[in-house]
Amino acid sequence: MTTEYVAFLRGINVGGHKLIKMADLVRLFESFGFHNISTYIASGNVLFETAEMDANAVTKRIEEGLTKALGYEVKVILRTISQIEDFVSLDPFGGVEPAENARLYVTFLADEPSSTLKLPYESSNGELQILRKRDRDLCWLLFLSPTARTVDGMASKRSLVKRRQQETGTRFRK
Repeated sequence: MTTEYVAFLRGINVGGHKLIKMADLVRLFESFGFHNISTYIASGNVLFETAEMDANAVTKRIEEGLTKALGYEVKVILRTISQIEDFVSLDPFGGVEPAENARLYVTFLADEPSSTLKLPYESSNGELQILRKRDRDLCWLLFLSPTARTVDGMASKRSLVKRRQQETGTRFRK
């Protein structure tokens, strides 16, 4: 029996840094003993299968293998395909219809956040809303304006996430 996983690799191919071709990434994952490997664009998101059921062991194998092969540390956020499917089936944005000036985001965390921040949360300038938290997943909305920057939104969101907690985010489209 195998488990299907998605590995979200932090910081791969962002801003011209930590560049790796997806074909090379597939070969690395093959060398780690994984099967049925595919990547999604150049994002560093890798889908694969393995007989290993222990997600922590899989994460460790990927992180150590990438560090050895690439010469730099790559943090990994791991989810099973069934976890992703369950998350999507819950309609994580619950009927939120963003305006043209808004973006929906999902942030996957390595650990459960320890913050007691009450949700939904809205930043003082109204440009960021953290709508929901489910286990290790956050759903948030960023309103774009002449003064809004994704970086500011990330800073506000980090108030929910303990310092140095590993996370990866992606824009969500319905």
